[in-house]
Amino acid sequence: MSAPTSANNVKVASVSDRGLNDKRPLNEDSFLCDPERGIFAVADGVGGAEAGEVASQTAVDVLDEAFRHRLHDGEDIEDLMELAIQRANSSIHQMATEHPRFAMMATTVVALQLEGLTATFGHVGDSRLYRLSPQGKLLRETEDHSIVEEEVRAGRMTPEQAANHPSKNVISRALGAENSVEVDMKTIEIEDGTTFLLCTDGITRHISDSELRDLLVSGRPVDQICADMKQRCYDRGAEDNLTAVIVQVGTPNFAALADAERTVDAYAPELARTAPDNAAPQTVLTPASRIAFPGPTTEPIQVSTSAVPERKSSGGRAVRRFFGFIFIVALVGAAFYAGLRYKEIRQGISGAAATPQPTPTPDARASFETKRSAVDANPQQWLAENVPAGAKPLEWKDPEKLYLYGRALMLTGNHKDAADAFNLAIANLRTEHKGSLPLNAEIKLAQAAAVLKQNSAKSPPAAANAQQQAAAILDELLGTKGQAAPQ
Repeated sequence: MSAPTSANNVKVASVSDRGLNDKRPLNEDSFLCDPERGIFAVADGVGGAEAGEVASQTAVDVLDEAFRHRLHDGEDIEDLMELAIQRANSSIHQMATEHPRFAMMATTVVALQLEGLTATFGHVGDSRLYRLSPQGKLLRETEDHSIVEEEVRAGRMTPEQAANHPSKNVISRALGAENSVEVDMKTIEIEDGTTFLLCTDGITRHISDSELRDLLVSGRPVDQICADMKQRCYDRGAEDNLTAVIVQVGTPNFAALADAERTVDAYAPELARTAPDNAAPQTVLTPASRIAFPGPTTEPIQVSTSAVPERKSSGGRAVRRFFGFIFIVALVGAAFYAGLRYKEIRQGISGAAATPQPTPTPDARASFETKRSAVDANPQQWLAENVPAGAKPLEWKDPEKLYLYGRALMLTGNHKDAADAFNLAIANLRTEHKGSLPLNAEIKLAQAAAVLKQNSAKSPPAAANAQQQAAAILDELLGTKGQAAPQ
């Protein structure tokens, strides 16, 4: 644990520990604390042996290097941070590709940069950044990139199911999992007296948001708060590596604060607005994330909940990006082109959606959702109850049952057989509705089949991502299978 340091009226303390789990003899977390340059980060490595440690250290080293060699004070911080994280992703992915011992390594990262009262943060994965306002309100500024959290946000899984789900240790976005990565970035203006907490899930799996807020407003020195976090994790098993960095801007005064304000999730503001005044604070613990593969592409969530206005980016970012980081122009260009092509494909599908659509039958849809929820709640149990010994599920003809079987296999990590089940579900769905499927449904089935075919021989992360995309398409179409015929 580091002693508290200060620069420009910023107080900083940190703690990092391997925890108590004998299966994790190494601390695969890494962190960066540089109050002089105002750059802070934590990274949670994935991959086991030395691989996770290498991945997380690479992430913080690249960030450190980027901010130590800033060209000038007026340089766009958001661009600099995002491109540094992109560069770290490329380095980690290249090492994982070229060296067998690092084949499965990846890492999360969450970074904060302070320039006066302007805060810029970026993240990939499920390591978190919290902001405590001078009024004592704790806001979570990052959205977890994890499979179960995405299912919860989509309304397909409850928080209770997520906490005990077999896939709770799977993150959907990480540095090094693929040759490019989407980085969530944000820049805001803050008030004097603001406190930040950057932490890995080794902290949040044992300490709830409510407890974190109570610790941060306790008025104790930041190094003592870090020590208390570690002790609470130890008291509760410390099953994972744990790392936290506290950054306190100015001198907060929490002595007169009421205890009513609790955590506001910046990506789920409706929870804070709709909670009854007398409701007890929610205790939400984050599951550990130890497996990384990229999730399906989704539209970014754009929510602004803080009273502090988000700073608009300056107009010269593209020029500075070109001259400052010419070495990654090819990577950025490729990602941009891929995004355009994906948008064109999605627009083509949307255009085809003009074909008359069936009218939903509520009972049929509810029945399908009930079956899918049973798979999501406990895929192992679903397989035991629905696939008896000696059965040959890949000979089934019912596309719905094949889809549920494939989904259960996917959630338990059997991606090869899951792909086979999804392909059969697609073929049987076409046979069952031969000549009666609307054009947009046929296009979506073709898209799902193509995604599975193109990625079947690729790396496990790419294959798993393809299965998620195909499953989402099948989920949508099978939910309408019991509907009336199109007019």
